[in-house]
Amino acid sequence: MAERSTAAVDVADNSGDKPLTAKADEATTDGTAEAEDTKGASPKDTENTDGGRKRSEAVPASPDLHSGHKLAGRYRLEECVTRLDGFSSWRAVDEKLRRAVGVHLLPADHPRARSVLAAARSSALLGDPRFVQVLDAVEENDLVYVVHEWLPDATELTALLAAGPMEAHDAYQLVSQLSQAMAAAHREGLSHLRLTPGAVLRSSTGQYRIRGLAVNAALRGITAERPLRTDTEAIGALLYAALTHRWPYGDDAHGLAGLPKGLGLIAPDQVRAGVHRGLSELAMRALANDGATASRQEPPCTTPDELAKAVAAMPRILPPEPTFTAPPAYQRTTYQQGTYGRPSSHPSAATQPVMPVPPAPLQSRTGRVLKWTVSALLIAALGLGSWQLAEALLDRTKGSDDTGVTEPNEDDKNKDDKSAPSADPLDIAGATEFMPDGSGIKQRDVANTVDGDPGTHWVTPQYKGFANFGNLPQRKQGSGIIVDLGKVRDVSGIDVSMYRSGQTATVSAAPPDASSPSTTADFDQQIVKRTVAGSTLKETLDKPVRTRYVLIHITELPADGAGGYRGGITDISVLG
Repeated sequence: MAERSTAAVDVADNSGDKPLTAKADEATTDGTAEAEDTKGASPKDTENTDGGRKRSEAVPASPDLHSGHKLAGRYRLEECVTRLDGFSSWRAVDEKLRRAVGVHLLPADHPRARSVLAAARSSALLGDPRFVQVLDAVEENDLVYVVHEWLPDATELTALLAAGPMEAHDAYQLVSQLSQAMAAAHREGLSHLRLTPGAVLRSSTGQYRIRGLAVNAALRGITAERPLRTDTEAIGALLYAALTHRWPYGDDAHGLAGLPKGLGLIAPDQVRAGVHRGLSELAMRALANDGATASRQEPPCTTPDELAKAVAAMPRILPPEPTFTAPPAYQRTTYQQGTYGRPSSHPSAATQPVMPVPPAPLQSRTGRVLKWTVSALLIAALGLGSWQLAEALLDRTKGSDDTGVTEPNEDDKNKDDKSAPSADPLDIAGATEFMPDGSGIKQRDVANTVDGDPGTHWVTPQYKGFANFGNLPQRKQGSGIIVDLGKVRDVSGIDVSMYRSGQTATVSAAPPDASSPSTTADFDQQIVKRTVAGSTLKETLDKPVRTRYVLIHITELPADGAGGYRGGITDISVLG
């Protein structure tokens, strides 16, 4: 059964068809039963286990809770999206911050409760926006629950793969972003171990985010002797599926057909015509295991960091050129064809009345007198004007001779008339909310900042106590808008209309080769230094910077006169 929301944090495989109304400890929202946990996994990771958990392990029943139950006085459960193996996952509402969240629940006496708490707290400390963030991990009233972000506007990779194979540029972005994110997690000692299409989300800006880091595996008791290799092979499987629309093992999984039996692992460019050769080889290097080798004998990538370096060493794959629809053929009207006022050539059509032609104007005696009078006045006016013009030229020539002053030549005139070229607004392909801590504020209102309408805005909520967004943990780095110019352009300035004066802001640009920048470190070209902006924020650069992405970063908000702090942006123009 299809997932009810792409933000649901379920930990199943998305490959079955059992409904949520099945037995409590058997079905999940994406329908993968317990027996299917190991489908498509490496044989070494699943030998004599069920997804890394011994089958003889006694597991208590999942908590018997219902919609409307409230945790810690603030998290109200709304809908159960997973119930499996002694734990359940819910869509909930954080009534304190008025936002949707996800919650994992399991009994405190569950054999994996301690490891789930430890994994959740370690994941929360990472704070990398490329991962769905853990917001809370608590043991309370015989329950252990983990609260995490809910991303309703993101699209699950399972749905993207169901639509067919990806374009080379999209597959390149997928493997590049996932390998870099997992390399960062492994450097902090964190592994995923369950990196399936259901664990990867793509935002509207094209940024991929990974959910369930360490937590999904802990909920199921999954372990691996070689966690680096396990996560690398999982990324390779996702790239393989993106290129071929097939799962790189013999069994069907995640809504995709497996490879034909008995053929083993074959390169993606041998499965489907037109696959990018470099990406095909990269997938084989990531999947090189148990006898599988890369198609050109390169060494296998055994860690996400090695895979990320291999991606960086490839020539960059550019997005396809946009296609433009030809305008409709020009249609000539009846008037342009010269038939206006004429009877129709079709005998069945009604005869159009012919309007009588009015007489030529001024043909009467009075008209002729008036015409001669006007002509005489025009001749007199022309003569007077010519005489005055000649007199003025004579006076000017005389004055020049008396003073010795000469007229400036044409080169001097042109030199004086030249002015600095004016900066014109560049076309904006889109805009997204800057979320340095991984959670948004008013993402649906972001388009108001680039629509050219001064009556629409992106406005923050009211924050109490502190100007730095209430000093909230997820807001300490502020927020703002990332503008996407669609391609790398020369940017010579910025013109921003602020929603309210007194906001502390900076403006910076990402490097020309940046792809989906999301942190302040990704914007290393300064356009406007940290300043307290008035009603507008303007700056013109002496030397343009080349970039595709421009960040308007707000770090402190002005008082709103109602006991709180609030700010926002009305309109953004990037000048070229």
